[in-house]
Amino acid sequence: MPRRSATRQGSGRHRPPHTARRPVRPARPAPGGEPPVTPALRTAAAYCWRLLAVGVVVYAVFSALGRFHELAVAVFLGLVGTAVLRPATDLLARVLPRPLAVALTLIGSVIVVFGILALVGETVAREWDSLQRELGDGIGRIRHWLERSPIGLDPEALTDVQSRIKRLLSQHRSMLASTALSGAGRLVEVLTTLALGLFCAVFFLHSGDRQWAWFCAQLPLSVQDRVALAGHAAWRTFTGYTHGIVLVAATNAVLVGVALSLIGVPLAVPLALLEFFAAFIPLIGSPIALAVAAVVALAANGPVIAAVVVGLIVVIGQIEGHVLHPIVMSWAVRLHPVVVALTVVGGAIAAGVIGAIVAVPLVSVLWAVRQALRGKDTPERTNAPENAASPGHP
Repeated sequence: MPRRSATRQGSGRHRPPHTARRPVRPARPAPGGEPPVTPALRTAAAYCWRLLAVGVVVYAVFSALGRFHELAVAVFLGLVGTAVLRPATDLLARVLPRPLAVALTLIGSVIVVFGILALVGETVAREWDSLQRELGDGIGRIRHWLERSPIGLDPEALTDVQSRIKRLLSQHRSMLASTALSGAGRLVEVLTTLALGLFCAVFFLHSGDRQWAWFCAQLPLSVQDRVALAGHAAWRTFTGYTHGIVLVAATNAVLVGVALSLIGVPLAVPLALLEFFAAFIPLIGSPIALAVAAVVALAANGPVIAAVVVGLIVVIGQIEGHVLHPIVMSWAVRLHPVVVALTVVGGAIAAGVIGAIVAVPLVSVLWAVRQALRGKDTPERTNAPENAASPGHP
């Protein structure tokens, strides 16, 4: 009997290790003490300070680019020229030395650009007298149309508007002259930026891959593979987007030029060239250029032809939105149209026309880099071969 009681007492004192224990509740803070920090709040705080750090870095980068925007634009133009001319240079380099292939490609491209500009100038000079006459007659027709029903605008109001415009121009003649002088200075900056972009394109075409390999070799060994992979994905995306947007712009320009020529709108070639450059701003560039064509058609050919041009805006917009742009995004990165629209508007707010042009390829490149690095971090691609990250870009 005494042994049993001792055994029972011992069993009560020594609990087996597998016995579940009751969870210990955290002690409530004393009155006036700090409240406990929940895990959700800790996670939110960690994300917040990281986002703030990233925002500071992004702001610093864009501030630096804003102060040296000519250099940034020149490098961007050099990359665009490299992406467009690289296939022709590589093709010529198979039978010619690389420097000679680069020189022939650049000289040929410059000849083509100046030839197009000369064609546009010759077209404008040839049609200028008739265009002035047609625009004068067209403005008169528009005025008479506004004076008739159903608008019934007062003729004196139009005369008063014309006199006010003349008075405003005469009063601000000095300001207009200073604006013209500043515009001449801006033209010098534009030509300098173009020359620097051409200079960058020469070296990117000649030895861009070696320059990138040298840059990667200067980095720590732990990040060389990731940087090389990110650069490869970025250049592949940028090249695909550039080729695609050039195809979209050329297609739109050809369609607009042919259509305007068929319906008899003056300055069809300059308007087609305007459409080509405007198409580099996705979603909003083409409608703006075609709106200019509609105004010219309204002044020169009347409201019926202007209505036809408006219908042309709708048709070309449908072709661009449902046929051409999906091809571009499939070559580069698939971005939702809402993302594209917000990116274009945000770029325009941040840096004007240049920002609207650069925004979409920049977001596409960043997204491609993220996808590439995320794929590299997955277990099935951790042991990927080294040659998968070999750069083929400047």
